[in-house]
Amino acid sequence: MSRDPLLQPYQLKNLTLKNRIMITSHEPAYPEDGMPKDRYRAYHEVRAKAGVALTMTAGSAAVSRNSPPVFNNILAYKDEVVPWVRRLTDACHDHGCAVMIQLTHLGRRTHWNKGDWLPAVAPSHERETAHRAFPKQVEDWDIVRIIQDYADAAERMKEGGMDGIELQAYGHLMDQFWSPVTNSLEGPYGGSLENRMRFSFEVIDAIRKRVGDDFILGIRYTADEDLQGGITPEEGLQISHRLKETGQIDFLNVIRGHIDTDPGLTDVIPVQGMRNAPHLDFAGRVRREVGLPTFHAAKIPDVATARHAITEGLLDMVGMTRAHMADPMIVRKIKEKREGDIRPCVGATYCLDRIYQAGDALCIHNPATGRELTMPHEIAPADVSRKVVVVGAGPAGMEAARVAAERGHEVTVFEAAPDAGGQIRLTARSERRREMISIIEWRMEQCLARGVKFNFNTFAEAEDVLAECPDVAIIATGGMPHTDVLSEGNDLVASSWDIIAGDVKSGRRVLVYDDAGDHAALQAAELIAASGAHVEIMTPDRSFAPDVMAMNLVPYMRALQDKDVRFTVTYRLKAAKRSGNMITAVIGTDYSAFTEEREFDQIVINHGTIPLDELYFDLKPRSKNLGFVKQEALVFGQPQPLDANPKGEFALYRIGDAVSARNTHAAIYDALRLVKDI
Repeated sequence: MSRDPLLQPYQLKNLTLKNRIMITSHEPAYPEDGMPKDRYRAYHEVRAKAGVALTMTAGSAAVSRNSPPVFNNILAYKDEVVPWVRRLTDACHDHGCAVMIQLTHLGRRTHWNKGDWLPAVAPSHERETAHRAFPKQVEDWDIVRIIQDYADAAERMKEGGMDGIELQAYGHLMDQFWSPVTNSLEGPYGGSLENRMRFSFEVIDAIRKRVGDDFILGIRYTADEDLQGGITPEEGLQISHRLKETGQIDFLNVIRGHIDTDPGLTDVIPVQGMRNAPHLDFAGRVRREVGLPTFHAAKIPDVATARHAITEGLLDMVGMTRAHMADPMIVRKIKEKREGDIRPCVGATYCLDRIYQAGDALCIHNPATGRELTMPHEIAPADVSRKVVVVGAGPAGMEAARVAAERGHEVTVFEAAPDAGGQIRLTARSERRREMISIIEWRMEQCLARGVKFNFNTFAEAEDVLAECPDVAIIATGGMPHTDVLSEGNDLVASSWDIIAGDVKSGRRVLVYDDAGDHAALQAAELIAASGAHVEIMTPDRSFAPDVMAMNLVPYMRALQDKDVRFTVTYRLKAAKRSGNMITAVIGTDYSAFTEEREFDQIVINHGTIPLDELYFDLKPRSKNLGFVKQEALVFGQPQPLDANPKGEFALYRIGDAVSARNTHAAIYDALRLVKDI
């Protein structure tokens, strides 16, 4: 038996967990019609098969109709959820993995225009900043019904084969009762801590009466809101002890912070550039002082940190949730002593930011996550080894090379720069985003281990590719900044890349015009502002940086708002004109005929990229498929046809920004779904 602390079994009540690694409750927004159907099941089953001890579903499943999910959650208040839950639990149990589900009533953390258009309810009328609904203050009959809803949902989950349930009490109705900030009730449910916890105790009692004493019941809760007037660490410990004293709670899953604002949420679930495991010691304090089995997850991205949490007795089960989105095979690789092969979580939080914008959770550099029904996490070897040439060693090219090498092909890569990375290497120049380079470094290690040949400092032309006599040529040459967007004065501007790369020195009065809405404009603005310059960030959109999304926006705002920075939305840069040592910006708007002129000494434009596609078009006439990509095959993960040109010599594809300006996930997904069948 292994001596690795992470691989030791753990006895939780009547349930033996085979190791100390878990996936905490989270909602990837994969349900269909509120049900955890095949996509949802496949997502959890892959991780169960790879060896995780406990997977928790839903973050969170709604117990009541007037708790409508603001993104695509499981509807635990519907009876038809039971058979779908049973399929999921059976699939995970077949691999020795325990399964639990998180249940909640959202309280004010929702909106009345979702679901059945019922008013949100909460212990006060105060609106939550993030979701903006002004709730109805809960009445006695609301409380009675919601308690019944919790018990009904718990019974459904037990019937569906769950090993236990977890109640959610951070930012949702349960701890909205606890917190003085969100509870203005009088009488039995307001005022003292005992009264504020009464609703929770009544829910716990009702659940226990329904599911019995043997069924596992835990709670994920905030033991310190880190909020003025909110639950303090001392009161949080009182709450923890009171939960234990009920004799009905089997584990505590500790949270620190509040989630009613984007900055609050980001401190609870840190993004890249923020400290790893910031709340781990606090969770350890709760475990030490309360003595109940303790779980925790908050940016624990690597095996070393997880192992430390168990070895030092800080936790009983360690959550590696985002880490398992990046690599579902973590436990298997630990067992096989292949920790160096674990695909790292880079903290980009693309997963969470997408669901908070009504999308589904996807990993920035593992496109198979959430697509388990069509995309592989492990690459199968090809029947015949082929010669594959990849031009470009950015994220798309590196993924193409990795997948081709894992298929058993002979792979050669040409790259014009001295190092791999493309735009990611540029991004990682920012200290706060340096974790992004792991996307490239991991692929480089995988490629070198499989004999991929790299030719750096080589601007490949058609003759170079043809000289390799390839069976397949993949063009991943990326793009170059597109700044030719003004009616005049395009020669007077710099690109956001120029600033980030340090090729152009920052001015003192700078306009950053962002017509793309991605990270590059804010990265450039952050560098310029840090130099002491005045910066105006302007966009024609009604909000700025929409592709950066909520949680990733937080560290930018923290870096910019205390400096000489102005944010301007709904205005369009029309032209630029030289005016002595200054540049006159001609500014208009899409909403009216308004124009004005203002002076800056530097204008920086962020407007995406233009594909570097000359090599692709040079090779196209000599290819078997004439570059043709069948969309149906691409979407459904099937091999591409090669019959467009009988005289062709090789298959030709282009991927990533060599096709059009998109993002890192799109580039890597292009590569995986094309190359996995070559």
